[in-house]
Amino acid sequence: MTSTLIRGRTLSFRRAPESIDDNAAYSYESDGALLVENGLIKAAGAYGTVKAAAPEGVGEIDHRPHLIVPGFIDTHLHFPQMQVMASYAANLLEWLNTYTFPEECRFVESAHAERIAVRFFDEMARHGTTTATAYCSVHKTSADAFFAESLRRGTCMIAGKVMMDRNAPQGLLDTPQTSYDETRAVIADWHGKGRNHVAITPRFAITSTPEQMEVASALAREFPKLHVQTHLSENRDEIAYTCELYPEAKDYTDVYARYGLLGPKSLFGHCIHLSEREADAMGETGSVAVFCPTSNLFLGSGLFPLRALTRRQKPVRVSVASDIGGGTSYSMLKTLDEAYKILQLQGERLNPFESLYLMTRGNAEALSLADRIGTLEPGTDADLVVLNMAATPAMALRAEVVNSLADELFLLQTMGDDRAVVETYVAGRPAKSTLATH
Repeated sequence: MTSTLIRGRTLSFRRAPESIDDNAAYSYESDGALLVENGLIKAAGAYGTVKAAAPEGVGEIDHRPHLIVPGFIDTHLHFPQMQVMASYAANLLEWLNTYTFPEECRFVESAHAERIAVRFFDEMARHGTTTATAYCSVHKTSADAFFAESLRRGTCMIAGKVMMDRNAPQGLLDTPQTSYDETRAVIADWHGKGRNHVAITPRFAITSTPEQMEVASALAREFPKLHVQTHLSENRDEIAYTCELYPEAKDYTDVYARYGLLGPKSLFGHCIHLSEREADAMGETGSVAVFCPTSNLFLGSGLFPLRALTRRQKPVRVSVASDIGGGTSYSMLKTLDEAYKILQLQGERLNPFESLYLMTRGNAEALSLADRIGTLEPGTDADLVVLNMAATPAMALRAEVVNSLADELFLLQTMGDDRAVVETYVAGRPAKSTLATH
């Protein structure tokens, strides 16, 4: 049995904070500790209490004065798009056709997929992200590379082989039958291996024929415990084109509803321009709208109506995500920094406790995985991030006058990035300090 005592200030959420003063929503220890055994949190609380319960001679890592929080969770990004980031384009559809689709064609080659997988997991560790929900490419080789690297590193990851059989280059097209067969093969090869989870992944309605959507529906019925991920209502031209392709549907959301793809484990990227009827359908089925702030701003897609969705009579479940490579940062801190600004533009506020909740327990709840990740609760996986609010000279200067936990969190969110991440632990093992240099 391997035990480690990790000491520092600890912060974890019990539930969503209702306001900046909602102290009951979280647990904070000014001198806290976590006892980690075999990848799990065995005990958590005040240092003295946890130390007393630890085995004699337990190894100790002291991260004081830094803050220890649950590992960050990113609920929507694209593994094959690392080399597409910072590509100049007018809008979503131009960006896809000019940069993204050609780049994803390269993932038919195992060597390329494996190289990018190593870099992807390096960046996750560097930025404190311990779980992500990823789109691979249409090629099974990309999913194999992703999950093999995840298994090697011991991470909890959700990903899927993309399904697309139209409106893309020939090198990115499968067929309804091959998408079914290869998705089933990915499930057989990787789901439940280590901490891997496979998601059923039709890219979006524009790139799937009705026949392929039927296949996605069949997979969702066969594997009801798996996640489903796709895109919805990111861009007005995308919405109009989808409605042309599916004229029998009431609207974009109804396309997915007709194939039984709405539900509590279904993640819909973007959801910026939902109608009232669509938001009701999302709320009634427990489907998750994924807020991708840096991507939405970069591509000029629109401002995500966070409060309008969550304050409805039938509230819509919401998560937050980087959406690499339309997104412009791997950092969940920077992602929530942009989320704050998007709400400001709508006359709303996003307090720093809510931001940290969203990127930890909130995203874990959106993934139906809060019993395993997203908190510092005993019995959960020991995925942790250690944060330093004085990581850069500019942050250190600001930190001199920080006098509350809320101020510290807001400083980290507004000025922090990978440099603010002192260490990332994956299942109790240090993952950032052990990164190889390339």
